[in-house]
Amino acid sequence: MFAKTYLTTALLALFALSGCASVPAGVQNSVPVQAVPMSHYEGKWLEIGRRPMWLTDNCVAGYTTYTPGARPGEIAIEDGCHKTTPDGKLKTIKARGVLLDAGGDNAKLRAHYPLFITWDYWVRYEAPDHSWFISADAKMHNLWIYARNVPSDAERAVMVAKAKSLGYDVTQLEFPTP
Repeated sequence: MFAKTYLTTALLALFALSGCASVPAGVQNSVPVQAVPMSHYEGKWLEIGRRPMWLTDNCVAGYTTYTPGARPGEIAIEDGCHKTTPDGKLKTIKARGVLLDAGGDNAKLRAHYPLFITWDYWVRYEAPDHSWFISADAKMHNLWIYARNVPSDAERAVMVAKAKSLGYDVTQLEFPTP
């Protein structure tokens, strides 16, 4: 009985998420994407800031790891975080990413998660030294700040100021423990 109830609840939650995660075709925003090198999609990025959502409640020390996929324009993705504390239980999910603008800007990534959940991530800004970047959905509703290393308070302030300059309401951001 528990397994059936759990499965039903999980499927309903994923169905609800899939409805809000997909970005309708043709949706654009005045904030341009920024061209990034393919090396952007290699290695581990630490989640520095994000817009809160139920999916990431109690999720700290988040990260995304990219590795080149089997075909050109494909990226293997692993998203992970720890429950409640950086030493808490690790939760991960894998996705198959496809660059929507492969060979061009390489800035629009569509992630295909299990159970037909799709999410679009657009690189809105990448630091000139490639040490951090800002990613958002097409409508700039959800926004993430990632870095290769944990930033100082001053560095994080620069990241947040850049997100604000792109038009994002930074008062909505939360900063989970890296």
